[in-house]
Amino acid sequence: MIQKIGLIINPVAGIGGSVGLKGSDGEEIQKKAIALGAVKKANIRAETALKELIPFQDEIELFTYPGDMGETICNKLGFKVKVLGDAAKEKTTAEDTKLAAADMREQAVDIILFAGGDGTARDIYTAVGNNTLVLGIPAGVKIHSGVYALNPRSAGKLIALMIQNDTFETQEAEVMDIDEDAFRRGIVTAKLYGYLKVPYAKHYVQNMKSGGVAGEKLTLERITHYIITTMLEDVLYIVGPGTTTRGIAEELGYDNTLLGVDLIYNKKVIKNDANEKDVLSSLERHPHAKIIVTVIGGQNYIFGRGNQQISAEVIKRVGKENIIIISTQDKLNINFNVPLIVDTGSPEVDDYLKGYYRIVVGYEDMIMYKVGNYDD
Repeated sequence: MIQKIGLIINPVAGIGGSVGLKGSDGEEIQKKAIALGAVKKANIRAETALKELIPFQDEIELFTYPGDMGETICNKLGFKVKVLGDAAKEKTTAEDTKLAAADMREQAVDIILFAGGDGTARDIYTAVGNNTLVLGIPAGVKIHSGVYALNPRSAGKLIALMIQNDTFETQEAEVMDIDEDAFRRGIVTAKLYGYLKVPYAKHYVQNMKSGGVAGEKLTLERITHYIITTMLEDVLYIVGPGTTTRGIAEELGYDNTLLGVDLIYNKKVIKNDANEKDVLSSLERHPHAKIIVTVIGGQNYIFGRGNQQISAEVIKRVGKENIIIISTQDKLNINFNVPLIVDTGSPEVDDYLKGYYRIVVGYEDMIMYKVGNYDD
């Protein structure tokens, strides 16, 4: 049973996602994201998780940091909190996250609940190692680490279960991060930084992202050929990131944005590396549209991990019936019988997306697969 909970929010986590910046590390990137119209969403996602704890607020002791690092949301929801650290800052840094985690360790909290991405997980690990139990609320752009709940609601529900139960299992989960500068150039160089202790709950916590499987080249060619031959005229195709979708660009003869979103109309690229505003603007001109996304191997996400440019609003406008999911069978076999997962930032859209979809796994070769939560 847990009673003392630490809350840390990285207010700028994920700010670069919807505007296509593929990360949020560094002050310059954060300034650029805001200039492009990005909206801070980490507090919103933390709020979604904390709402699951409202029925238990008299049973827990909550510790947090000033302002947007936790205090503001806790006050909004009516939680009584002990605020650690100095006065609220207009800008927070990685050092603030490390200090907050260290202070909560000193307070002997039972668990640190934090909202952020892989960079935030690294900061938590630097501060507390694997001696303090933690759980991440996914709020970043790139979430390769295995220390995060499936989505904000899952984080809150898992903490609620831990409040009510005397015993629960834990495990060590990987803290992974990538070089963002290389990432923006289309180069993925992930590194293992260490392990954090997290609650073990298969239906609530995500896996670490896995890489591609050797021998997939022919299958990818078949998928690509099928997608291109079935493309309709005067329809906008919103193509998500990934090596599985890269073949579409290569076959059509344009430079693919491996880690971004490309827009295709009548088999010609009209926008490389589109952000959310670009996509919405194109939908105004071309309302008939389809979304092509792939499955993240090992994690089973199709929305909400690295493709935040395809936002909840974009999905609503396009419609779930116009979503095309492509994947090799090998990727699906990694988590056989586990549903595909969405985490769009909108619980309503996440619920709307639930159901069965045809997954393109070859040329005219499809399988039915479920999108939803583990417990649906």
